[in-house]
Amino acid sequence: MTHHAHGKHHDHHHAHAHNHDGPGGKLGAALREVFAPHSHDASDSIDNALESSAAGIRAVKISLLVLGATALAQIVIVLISGSVALLADTIHNFSDALTAIPLWIAFAVGTKAATRRYTYGFGRAEDLAGLFVVAMIALSAAVAGIESIRRLINPVPIEHVGWVALAGLIGFIGNELVAVYRIRVGRRIGSAALIADGLHARTDGFTSLAVLLGAGGVALGFPLADPIVGLVITVAILAVLRTAVRDIFRRLMDAVDPELVDSAESALAA
Repeated sequence: MTHHAHGKHHDHHHAHAHNHDGPGGKLGAALREVFAPHSHDASDSIDNALESSAAGIRAVKISLLVLGATALAQIVIVLISGSVALLADTIHNFSDALTAIPLWIAFAVGTKAATRRYTYGFGRAEDLAGLFVVAMIALSAAVAGIESIRRLINPVPIEHVGWVALAGLIGFIGNELVAVYRIRVGRRIGSAALIADGLHARTDGFTSLAVLLGAGGVALGFPLADPIVGLVITVAILAVLRTAVRDIFRRLMDAVDPELVDSAESALAA
C-alpha cells in the first residue's frame, strides 16, 4: 500500500513519508506457501484500489465473516472430538481473523480528527491493536503446540473421526469460497492486493486439508497422525506470528521501504 493510500487511515501528519508495508511474497507456489511464512498483516490486505472502492471493502468484510463462521463450525467439532490437529487449524483460522483487527481500527478510529492532546491524530490506534494481535497469536501458537506435544507423549483416542475429516473439509471449502470471491472482486476493481489475499486464502485451504490427512491416519490405526498434523499447523501459526511481529515492529519504528528511498534519490539526481 502506498503512503498516499496508507495516510488515508494511518496519517501521522509527518512531513516525511512512511511506508509500513512488509515485502510481498503471497504469489508463490501454493503448496510451498502452506509451509512458508505468508503475511496476514492488515496493511498487506489493502491498496489504493481497495481503499477507494466500496466493493473492495465489502469483499474484506464478507470474507472475514465467512472465515469466522468456518472457524466457529470447526470449534464445535473440536469440542466433541478432541482432535488437536483440528484445534490447531481452528486456531490458525481465528488467528487470520484476529489480524484484521488493525484494519477495523484504522477505519473506525484512525480517521478521527486530531485533538489538542493527540495532535498527530489517532492513526497509531492501529498499531496498538497490532500489539494485541501479536499477543493473541503468540498465545494461540503456545496452546496449539503444547496440546500437540502433550498428545504425542500421552496419546488420547479421537472420537468421531468422520466429523474431524468433515471439519477439515469445511475449512478447505470456507477458504476456497473466500479465495474465489476475493480474486473475482479484485480483478473487477483492479486490486492486486485483494487478488493476492485471495490466493493466500487458497493456500490456507491446503492447511485445512492437512486435518484430513490426520483423520485418515487415525482411521488407519496410526493415532499419532493427529498430534503430528497439529504440530505442522502450529508451525504455520508461528509463521503468521513471525510476519505479524516483523510488520508491527516496522510500523512502530516508522520503517521506510528502501525502494522508495532509491526512487527519491534517483528523482533528485535526475
